[in-house]
Amino acid sequence: MFGYYLHLAWHSLRRNRVLTALMVLAIAVGIGAAMTTFTVLHVLSGDPLPGRSGELYYPQIDPQDARGMMPGPMPPEQVTLIDGMNLLRAKRADRQALMAGGTVPIQPDASSFDPFYVEARYTTADFFAMFGAPFLYGHGWSGADDEAHARDVVITRQLDDKLFSGADSVGRALRIKDTTFRIAGVLDDWHPNPHFYDLTTGAYNYYEQVFLPLQTALELHFDKNGSNDCWGNGTGGMQGGAYPSATCVWLQFWVQLDSPAKAAAYRQFLVRYSEEQKALGRFQRAPNVRLRNLTQWLDYNGVVPGDVRLQAWMAFGFLLVCLVNTVGLMLAKFLRRAGELSVRRALGASRRALFAQLLTESGVIGIAGGSAGLLLALFGLWMVRHRTSDYAALAHLDPAMLLVTFALATGASLLAGVLPAWRACNVAPALQLKSN
Repeated sequence: MFGYYLHLAWHSLRRNRVLTALMVLAIAVGIGAAMTTFTVLHVLSGDPLPGRSGELYYPQIDPQDARGMMPGPMPPEQVTLIDGMNLLRAKRADRQALMAGGTVPIQPDASSFDPFYVEARYTTADFFAMFGAPFLYGHGWSGADDEAHARDVVITRQLDDKLFSGADSVGRALRIKDTTFRIAGVLDDWHPNPHFYDLTTGAYNYYEQVFLPLQTALELHFDKNGSNDCWGNGTGGMQGGAYPSATCVWLQFWVQLDSPAKAAAYRQFLVRYSEEQKALGRFQRAPNVRLRNLTQWLDYNGVVPGDVRLQAWMAFGFLLVCLVNTVGLMLAKFLRRAGELSVRRALGASRRALFAQLLTESGVIGIAGGSAGLLLALFGLWMVRHRTSDYAALAHLDPAMLLVTFALATGASLLAGVLPAWRACNVAPALQLKSN
């Protein structure tokens, strides 16, 4: 029976080509606009570490002085070097990583390459296991290497391809700022978006190509990136070997806590740590701590731009306007066929059968509109990728959003066809047959 309904729908749409084209165009434009903005929102608000984000937490403590203190302030979003090292060495979490971003010069051995700069991450040993960074060759360094200020480095596949033509480079030497490092591992393709573990260097489309021990970078006075916030007599340094002073927050600290009970215990540990530091005279404020998991941290920082959310709402409002226009066009089309439908009723067709026939026709219009809308969405995403924003390059339609496009188009057209189909099926056959 469904095949028969498709046959009737095809002939009906061919008889009224202009009206059919208008309905398909209305749905296509609405779907194209909605899916363009929804795809961008989907990409930007996605979970950067599916399956892990609920176990990763960003601790915050408040080491600031009492100047300008107000009730209920949020603690700083980064930590001082002293507090970061204290929390790291306390080892109260399943894993923990202290880090900062930087830029380092690479000095290739091959004469065909001039020295060049790459983004770097100065971090500690648990970074790779905690964030699930996949290795193509080798592995990361150990906690003992952190304490020994080891000259070990992990590079990305992209840098390995450039310097070593993609070969296994584990154990080979890499010169960074006149210092020779041993390559311990090569990361496979790993570019989490947003760049959740350090939002100060950029939220989207930012990634490092070199990872090396934090204490090694501090010892060698490698340049750092990102922001710092100082108080009192603190001074912040960024380049040239001048690092921020003890009264500056400039490092990021992440912990892995495998259960809610461990998260609650760690929060209490942060309170006790703050009380101890206040007793020692380092902290002047009452304990002021926060412990947000990864998704809560992204929400707190408003990683998804507000204009993207606004555009998504506006696009879906535009889709609603297009559906209202489609309802009017379908109503006009179906009511013009009242005589034909009345003849079918007189020959024994039930209202349910006529309703199913008209909804099938609406579904065909939806599929056609979805196909055209998909092309418009692809064009819209192409235009987004040519914008100057840092997330523009991420605007791509994945398989899940492709299915959503056709599901939304078909569902919207079926919804738009319910009222016209119901009205057409409830026209009195006797009146139509008598007038004909």
